[in-house]
Amino acid sequence: MVSIRTRFLVVSLVSVTLSLSLATWFFLGLFTTNLAARIDGELTSHINMLAGTLNFGPDGKLRRPQGPRDNRFYQAYGGLYWQIVDPSNGLELRSESLFDYALPLPADVHQAGAVHRYRLKGPDSRDVIVQERVILLASTSGSHDIRIAVAIDAADLDQAASAFAWTVVPYVAALGAFLVAMSIIQLAIGLYPLTTLARALEALSQRRDHQLTGSFPSELSGLVIQLNKLLEARDNAIQKARARASDLAHGLKTPLTIISNNVLKLEEKGENEIAAELELVSSSMLAHVNHELARTRIAQNPDQRKSDADCSQIAGQVIRTLNHTEAGERLAISQSIPEGLTLPIDPNDLRELFGNLLENACKWATSSVAIKAIRTGTQWLVTIEDDGPGVPGDKLPDLTRRGLRLDLKTPGTGLGLAIVNEIAEVYGITLTFENLLPAGFRATLLFSLK
Repeated sequence: MVSIRTRFLVVSLVSVTLSLSLATWFFLGLFTTNLAARIDGELTSHINMLAGTLNFGPDGKLRRPQGPRDNRFYQAYGGLYWQIVDPSNGLELRSESLFDYALPLPADVHQAGAVHRYRLKGPDSRDVIVQERVILLASTSGSHDIRIAVAIDAADLDQAASAFAWTVVPYVAALGAFLVAMSIIQLAIGLYPLTTLARALEALSQRRDHQLTGSFPSELSGLVIQLNKLLEARDNAIQKARARASDLAHGLKTPLTIISNNVLKLEEKGENEIAAELELVSSSMLAHVNHELARTRIAQNPDQRKSDADCSQIAGQVIRTLNHTEAGERLAISQSIPEGLTLPIDPNDLRELFGNLLENACKWATSSVAIKAIRTGTQWLVTIEDDGPGVPGDKLPDLTRRGLRLDLKTPGTGLGLAIVNEIAEVYGITLTFENLLPAGFRATLLFSLK
């Protein structure tokens, strides 16, 4: 998908190029028109001068006029030419600049005083711009229609137009670059509120903020208000759902506790068979209730986490709690996690992860438990190791199965590792288990940093 910025820049480049091309064409046409008008005025002036000096001699023939003072009329192929024709007697007079060439004036009929303009092939095969006028000149033998034509090399006009174009092009290019630069600045200023909105959404996704904050223009303020309302409604719905699930679980927990107490009374009365059945049912229900209570504390997806988690701090809190348990008092529990390490997971969920994995390690450890964090590129590897007997190799794939207990003599519900697996799936954490040699067990959590 092409970005708005790219689309805008493409449109800007095309529109600026077309606009400046049209402007250049317009100004070049205007320059050429003005230059042509100036040349036309110059040719008219020369015709008037020639017409003013024309007269007939005693023999009734047209005398050679006093030509204009422009030196180009007197140099062979000098660029300015005049030609006078008296059709009544076939006389033709030409400027020295025409040398041995005669302008091929069209054999058409002209009204006296009418001006005709055309482009003809001139001397040395060069195009010339011609202005012709017929004047009525009196003589002793009567009036004569005299054709006076003055021509100038068309190359002068063409070269002037070309020179003007090449002179203008650098300035037009500079103007184009300036306009494109201003378009880019305009785009940056215009899209800045969207950049601010994107940063606010990023802060929201990383749980640095719970609402979209910042100053937005009126075009976006309505959208921001509606998004904040949706975020607030979503958070409220999640909190209510969690509260209802927690209330339901706690509501079931109390009757189950009563049933457990009644099991003891039945055993005292000798109703061992019924007591065993009730204990099995109540233990299973209580395990499910504890599991649901744990699930209500887990975020439904990474974007719903309250904030990122301080790995070292949470590991220290869990270790301090375990040190006060019977298993923790006999074990050496150590951590090797860099201070300030922050992982993209809700603090409560990381506490649940570390709590279940460290508690499980403490159950089976002989003398020590260790939690470590190592960076590998854009990933953090967190390992929890113990020096216990490990797990039978064929049971490793089933460790996260809900309710699985490898040793029924050891207290537990069999739900701890299942909860760990659920949290790992929510955050895309790679969870692996392996036995160590000669003895021991390792759980590995692989966090990807995006």
